Amino acid sequence: TYCRAVGVEYLHVQDIPVRRWLQQEMEPIRSRPEFPPERKIEILKQLIDAELFESFTHSRYMGQKRFSLEGGESLIPALHQYLETAGETGAIEVVMGMAHRGRLNVLANILRKPYTMIFHEFEDNLAPDPVGGDGDVKYHRGYSSDYVTREGATIHLSLTANPSHLEAVDPVVEGRTRAKQRRRDDTDFRRTVLPLLIHGDAAFAGQGLVAETLNLSQLKGYRTGGTVHIVVNNQIGFTTLPGEARSSRYPTDIAKLVEAPIVHVHGDDPEAVCYVVDLALRFRQKFGRDVVIDLLCYRKHGHNEGDEPAFTQPLMYQNIKNHPSVREIY
Repeated sequence: TYCRAVGVEYLHVQDIPVRRWLQQEMEPIRSRPEFPPERKIEILKQLIDAELFESFTHSRYMGQKRFSLEGGESLIPALHQYLETAGETGAIEVVMGMAHRGRLNVLANILRKPYTMIFHEFEDNLAPDPVGGDGDVKYHRGYSSDYVTREGATIHLSLTANPSHLEAVDPVVEGRTRAKQRRRDDTDFRRTVLPLLIHGDAAFAGQGLVAETLNLSQLKGYRTGGTVHIVVNNQIGFTTLPGEARSSRYPTDIAKLVEAPIVHVHGDDPEAVCYVVDLALRFRQKFGRDVVIDLLCYRKHGHNEGDEPAFTQPLMYQNIKNHPSVREIY
């Protein structure tokens, strides 16, 4: 249950019912559910979509910064699963925040932002007479759309604009969520409007804003009913390895501050990733508290597509170069 594609930390949670619930969910199936063939085909299609978007953009817009998701493509099936589970548990709206990594892929494959709009932004078209400046770049922008689940439920999805600084978007998402919950009269259980935060590993451990946001999460004046945090952990900051960037073992250790269960999952196993996301959101809907997913993956290119990563991590990038993609493995 705890030593294969999924590793779980929950013994720091003081609440015995929480620990028992997690055990009852994971141990009977050894954290390995049996997915029907049609579900597996669905996951494969989602991985193909994720990979094709990146390979097309890489060949068509050489050297353009896009902060690609290559190495972490499992995030796309993970988000599909999140929205499916959200629909099943009665949610009608999701407010998302994320950093740059994989943002364009998420816009294309989850929010269904038209490709024409995405690629138009690659073409350096300057808007005539911009009022108040028009300098924001394609991987800072937000978007909103409706997502229809397998069961036919419609979920309104909004990706909050993130004007650069990494985790700066976290409290903004929580505030927007709380306002939307109040608007929809969802202030008792807070289960119909959900916040979802996607982080980078170095920023999650390194920015004080993360601890501040966690610290407010259970307070009466700030709570939003718990947040699912997905940390896209490519084991490297800008060019810094974890051993030189933080004192804790995992980038997610800061979440122990609020006794959030932490699930580490292997990004090359998309079925395990989908299982963990489903578990995390059902946990959030039942207990109304934060839960963290550490999606352990890698980053195929440098910090952005103009950097050469082999200068600073030669051994790691030798391994990455010979490593098949998530889609190929699946």
